[in-house]
Amino acid sequence: MASRKCGGHDSALWMNADGPESGVVVSSRVRLARNLQAVPFPHRASADQLASVLGRVKGAIAATPSIGPTELFDLPDLSATDRQLMVEEHLTSPQHVQEPANRAVVLNRDRSVSIMVNEEDHIRIQAILPGLQLDEALRLASATDDAIEETIDYAFDEELGYLCACPTNVGTGLRASTMLHLPALGMVNMLGQVLGAVSKVGVTVRGIYGEGTDAVGNLFQVSNQVTMGRADEEIVAHLKAVTKQITDSEKNARSAIVSDAKEQLEDRVYRSYGVLSNARMTASDEALRLLSDVKLGADLGIIPGLLPSAITRLTVEMMPAHVQSYVGKELTAWERDSNRAALIRSRLAADREES
Repeated sequence: MASRKCGGHDSALWMNADGPESGVVVSSRVRLARNLQAVPFPHRASADQLASVLGRVKGAIAATPSIGPTELFDLPDLSATDRQLMVEEHLTSPQHVQEPANRAVVLNRDRSVSIMVNEEDHIRIQAILPGLQLDEALRLASATDDAIEETIDYAFDEELGYLCACPTNVGTGLRASTMLHLPALGMVNMLGQVLGAVSKVGVTVRGIYGEGTDAVGNLFQVSNQVTMGRADEEIVAHLKAVTKQITDSEKNARSAIVSDAKEQLEDRVYRSYGVLSNARMTASDEALRLLSDVKLGADLGIIPGLLPSAITRLTVEMMPAHVQSYVGKELTAWERDSNRAALIRSRLAADREES
């Protein structure tokens, strides 16, 4: 499926397509943290050292054709709204855009690969794909990593592995994560039990934008804790197995609700769809909560003709920076709520007409 422009730019691949298990697994991401030899980590580096790192990464990418076509965005050259657009699409982190000086993001053509320069580490390579595709994400991230390493020497210790700014990343420097949509587990009051169980097997559960963020819209980020003493493939295989366990639990909960309380579920889904199709003011948290119901209804075929991937895309397009970009100017809070409601009404009507 072709990407759809929102606010003048093509949105990321993971937002525009379905993947394996996409009814529950929204996206899969693999991130590799790397640092340059003999250069202080970003939080201890001077402005000149950060500028030097940025220049060396730019040079490495330009000199390495195997990395493929890319576009580099110097964060100081972007507006605050454009920087936030990347955060909302999970192409960079909220922390990375807070201090734009000497920082950049490199994106490949379909935005499945992004490279954050001078985030917590000098280089953070991220591959993000729709559905459960952790193995494919690892291959993408590793290929980019190998291409950069052709011209840059990483900080590496024979015993410890890759050296990183945060001790919890030392070793492989690999963080794998899946974004999961788990509405049914919440409805049957099993969410705490399931997520509590997986947290005992080396997995961390966080909110929608990672560390320090809340889980809204029944969206949860599940990632590995251990980065040392295991091969990349082992880490990914373990997270994949845990993700499948959670996915099976969510599917079982959905089946139980459809079996025991289908009419109540349909009522809830259509009430949420009705509010979103008619509301004139909608806050982002409220919209995420209602869209969660609508996506569940689309996944279960309760709302015919509505593509689940369209709802996934809409959960990003209705975020504050995307609404402002769509309108083309900065908005007050109530103006965002008004324009968000209009955007959602328009998208829902168009998506049902297209189907």
